Order: sequence, then structure tokens, then C-alpha cells
Amino acid sequence: MQALWGRGPKETYGGVEFWHTPERCGWMQKQGEYIKTWRRRWFVMKQGKIFWFKSDVVTPDSVPRGVIDVNKCLSIKGAEDTINKANAFEISTHAESMFFIADTDKEKEDWINAIGRAIVKHSRSLLESDRPDYTNA
Repeated sequence: MQALWGRGPKETYGGVEFWHTPERCGWMQKQGEYIKTWRRRWFVMKQGKIFWFKSDVVTPDSVPRGVIDVNKCLSIKGAEDTINKANAFEISTHAESMFFIADTDKEKEDWINAIGRAIVKHSRSLLESDRPDYTNA
């Protein structure tokens, strides 16, 4: 399909080489967008993006099932009480809320912390790029 459109993975996913040296990766369950069943997916976080795949064998030819840009995230928080499932957390954007289930409480906390740090890091870099440059004034 990518050959049809003349775009490779780099153009499609903001130049993020998700297939090697991820900042964080692992199996979790994600609730489907339209059919609200839980599916086990392999998640990869790198350079402010969270990708998910059907398999943990990720290559340059892998096509993510979805991508979340942390720049669009408003919050991340535990969601056990909201969806009544252990090790659950929620990522909210302006457009939607997505629910995930980690295998253990520790993995849930590790994902929340890693994504929270990425949100802060990437929101800072956005703010810094919006600042006027007075060095040449």
C-alpha cells in the first residue's frame, strides 16, 4: 500500500524509526475504537509517539495499527475504577479517551510515568519552539 502512495514509513510516521531502540515497549491490551473489545497489542514509544502493532516483531516494513502523538495528550491516569479492570489506565486527548490494560500494576505505573514524562518533555519543546527569538533583534 505504501508503494501505491509513494511514501515510506519515515514520511508516514514523522521520521520516527519505531523499529529499533524504543524508549519503552511491551504488551498491553487496548480497547478497540469502534468495536469495544479488548485486543492484545505490542506498544512502542519513541520520540513522542506511541505506536501499536499486532506482533512484537517490528521491522521498517511494519505498519502500526495506530499512533498516538503525545503532543495531543491532555492527561494520563489510572482507570481501574472507571472501567472496572485491574491495571487499567486512560489517555485523554481533545478528541477522545483511550483505555489500556497492562499485565501488572508495576507495568501500568511504568507506562503512566514514561508517557507522563514524554508529555512534559514534548510540551516543553513545543513551548520553546513557539518562543520568539530575540537574539537577532
